[in-house]
Amino acid sequence: MDIPRDPKPRKRKRAIQLSIAIGAIVLVTAGLRTLQPAAPSVDSATVWTDTVARGTMIRQVRGPGTLVPQQRRFITAVTAGRVEKLNLLPGTEVEPTTSLMRLSNPDVEVQLLQSQQQLSNATATLIQLRSTLQTQVLTQQGLVAQTRTQHQQAQREYETNRALHERNPELVAANELARTRDAAEELTTRLEIKTSRLQVFRESIDEQVRAQEDQVERLRSIVRFNQERLASLEVPAGVGGMVADLPVEEGEWIQSGGTLARIDQPGRLKAEIRIPQTQAQDIAVGQAALIDTRNDTIQGTVTRIDPAVQNGTVTIDVTLPDELPRSARPDLSVDGNVIIDRLDDVVYMGRPAYGQANSRVGIFVLTPDGTHAERRNVQLGRSSVNEIEVVEGLEPGDIVILSDMSAWDGHDRVRLRS
Repeated sequence: MDIPRDPKPRKRKRAIQLSIAIGAIVLVTAGLRTLQPAAPSVDSATVWTDTVARGTMIRQVRGPGTLVPQQRRFITAVTAGRVEKLNLLPGTEVEPTTSLMRLSNPDVEVQLLQSQQQLSNATATLIQLRSTLQTQVLTQQGLVAQTRTQHQQAQREYETNRALHERNPELVAANELARTRDAAEELTTRLEIKTSRLQVFRESIDEQVRAQEDQVERLRSIVRFNQERLASLEVPAGVGGMVADLPVEEGEWIQSGGTLARIDQPGRLKAEIRIPQTQAQDIAVGQAALIDTRNDTIQGTVTRIDPAVQNGTVTIDVTLPDELPRSARPDLSVDGNVIIDRLDDVVYMGRPAYGQANSRVGIFVLTPDGTHAERRNVQLGRSSVNEIEVVEGLEPGDIVILSDMSAWDGHDRVRLRS
């Protein structure tokens, strides 16, 4: 006979097992929630690191530029013409009298001939005018002399008649005395008029001659000008130096004022450096600069800052010493570093690829064991070409990643794999 079993112990055991299973599930779920996601890995060979330091930081700005002579001269066309012949090539040493090229312009020759003809005509007119006026003066002088003689005769006749009439009125009638007196007075007036006319005529002669002489001088100046224009078709260097550029070709027509050549005069060089306008506000005249020619480094001084911005850059002039290395040549491309300031006892590091001056950025800092890097908020300060000031967020000795880490913006921790 079967003995019936009590089902209560079995139910109790099943309930305990179920409770244990539920508790295990809860514990596993809670544990999974507390676990951090696995950090992405970065190849340590692809990142660029630097160590934060404390000390002196030299602020610099950099820009490309060119070495140019401090003295250069552009040769321009005095008159328009066609380039007939180039007498030399760029790089040739020249003297002031060296002929660079020869131009031609038939119109200039025609204008010279016309001005010379006008000058000849004006000169002949001046000679004829002087002769004519001198003849007229002599004629007028003859009339004055004739009138003076007539006046003297009339005056003597009147004096004689007056003396006779006073002695004996019957010797000279009163009418005759009056006639001789009137004749003498008339000739006196005529003599005064002709004498005044001669004086006025002489003065007018001087004015007429001066006017014609001025005309001759003007035409003579025009002839000289046209002669100079014709002579300018043979283009001299004008100064000693080296021909740096000849931007014309044979057969080319050049307008008046067009550039024919550029001559660099021997002497000192200067560097013209183009600095980005965002970095040029701290540059001042007198600051030191270093010019890199790719082969040598030359120390110079900022002497001029262009007030205008061109293509987003500001051009500065850097004066260089008299003695320069052999690598320094006109039109050589160089890089210029201008030393703006010296910051003593500051915390600084290499300039990161993504950090700007006076900004707050997230920078990955290596852990002590060097296996991981953790993001840290850092306040940056003043910047230089390759370095930047750290205001807060880092300490001297911290090793930071300077290369671009924007691919891991969504992570605060990365693992560095060897």
